[in-house]
Amino acid sequence: MSETTKTALGEAGIYDARTLGVPKMLLLGLQHMFAMFGATVLVPMLTGLDVSTTLLFAGLGTLLFHFIAKGKVPAFLGSSFAFLGGYFAIAPMIDGKPNTEMLPYACLGVACAGVVYLILAALIKAFGTGKVMQFFPPIVTGPIIIAIGLTLSQSAIDNCATDWFIAVIAIVLVVVCNI
Repeated sequence: MSETTKTALGEAGIYDARTLGVPKMLLLGLQHMFAMFGATVLVPMLTGLDVSTTLLFAGLGTLLFHFIAKGKVPAFLGSSFAFLGGYFAIAPMIDGKPNTEMLPYACLGVACAGVVYLILAALIKAFGTGKVMQFFPPIVTGPIIIAIGLTLSQSAIDNCATDWFIAVIAIVLVVVCNI
């Protein structure tokens, strides 16, 4: 890439990570590893699923995704916090421990969500993203994201209440790193 075509980080998409240079690639890779590994281990611990099985299938799913996408999309497929609400609605914790009796029913719900995702993906493939995005303009998605954030704010405050010092350090680090 010539000096005249370089853009500052955040101004345009990065289509080849090698343009960042080795130090930035290593730093971002390390950050990504910690974020993805943490989520992939924490979700099964919260739900009562086996961590080893989750790690195995996260890896296999990622390899399958890279094979199907022909390596064009750098992604890691791991556990999703999106399903925790459903898990806890069907299989709530009992005395701080996962409810293993109801866990299969919660897993069935996740499998059904996967089938719905496949159907939606087929529809998006058939009709194109432009047609689908007509139903989700910023005026629709923005308030939904705000509502989700406000709904989760009480949970964040409750979690911070156990140790405000660490919570403040964490948020300051996030803000500083984002700036």
